[in-house]
Amino acid sequence: MARGNGSAPILISGGGIGGLIAAYALAQKGFPVRLFEQSPEFKEVGAGIQLGPNIFRVLEKVGLKEAVLADAHIPPSQEMRDALTGKLITKVPLGADFQKRFGGQPYAVIHRADIHGAMLKACQSSNLITLETSRRVESFNDHGDGVTVTLNNGETVEGRALIGADGMWSNIREKIVGDGKPRVSGHIAYRAVLRKDQVPEDLWRPDVVLWAGPRTHFVHYPLRRGELYNLVAVFHSDHYEEGWDAEGSKELLWKHFQGQVPDVLRLLERIETWRMWVLCDREPVKNWTKGNVTLLGDAAHPMLQYLAQGACMATEDAVVLADKVAAKPNDLPAAFHDYQQERYLRTGRVQIMARVYGEFYHARGVTAELRDMAISSRSEKDTYDSIAWLYGGP
Repeated sequence: MARGNGSAPILISGGGIGGLIAAYALAQKGFPVRLFEQSPEFKEVGAGIQLGPNIFRVLEKVGLKEAVLADAHIPPSQEMRDALTGKLITKVPLGADFQKRFGGQPYAVIHRADIHGAMLKACQSSNLITLETSRRVESFNDHGDGVTVTLNNGETVEGRALIGADGMWSNIREKIVGDGKPRVSGHIAYRAVLRKDQVPEDLWRPDVVLWAGPRTHFVHYPLRRGELYNLVAVFHSDHYEEGWDAEGSKELLWKHFQGQVPDVLRLLERIETWRMWVLCDREPVKNWTKGNVTLLGDAAHPMLQYLAQGACMATEDAVVLADKVAAKPNDLPAAFHDYQQERYLRTGRVQIMARVYGEFYHARGVTAELRDMAISSRSEKDTYDSIAWLYGGP
């Protein structure tokens, strides 16, 4: 394919949620896309994720809101409880008043595989998108009027531009930002999914419930229209293992959660095998674009999961990026710069606040008492106002 050919595809590295939604949003604007996924098949590793009103605002814009909601669960409320005493610290209603406050958009929870599957199906329906598996972008060369990408099989591919949606350990980021490995937070997450019939009836709740403990927290909520139950246990540890899907030690888990209320311990006991991952992020950066190459999602701004915004921020990125490319279709470096300028402060704030919330959830002693006093006195309006910066965007 000739360099500088305006009909050449935009290349995307990474077939996760961010890469797929970027491909779909660009194709909707009329741009051909070629997407490379390093795994032998398109699938999402993981369990449940939470989706704030901000992601539904952009999903609605690209026509995917209903497809995502079809497999989601809309919880009636969020609760935060003390894991040592069981005391209710705060309850946030997520019903009609919440949706009205945030432009008619819901708060939902969904299995990663379900939202990923909805986006994959949308991409497969577009004749402008080419999806390729067992293809990893090893290197790239930006020659001004386009890019040349070298794949793991030695093949070279020409494109108009390259979008790195290749996650936390992005090798495209290294060439643009050059900030080395991600920052290890010292927090480990264990996750598991149960069928509804595996959960004791008195412990099954339709809400998102967070049990805050000293240097721990435990979250549970239904998935897949209420058919499954998602459990995530987080604790402080120096253990390090790269990746998202290692098997977690039960002994390590029980050591950190001993002494917590029966509701927590009984749910933890239901799990035979836990999957674990070490939580990492990076310092926010102002620049993740260089010429015809830009980054998206975790490759641009990896964040801890305490605000439940990783997939939401990647989806916002994708839709903003497509808008900017459509506005300057003949100058992609300028379009990528505009996209970055619109996104870096918002995503940087989420990165920073996710760290703050991690400390907030895991507070001990006097700090925990002060936290509980501060948030238990909030009105419903106060609570909604405090998250408007996040859910009211982008």
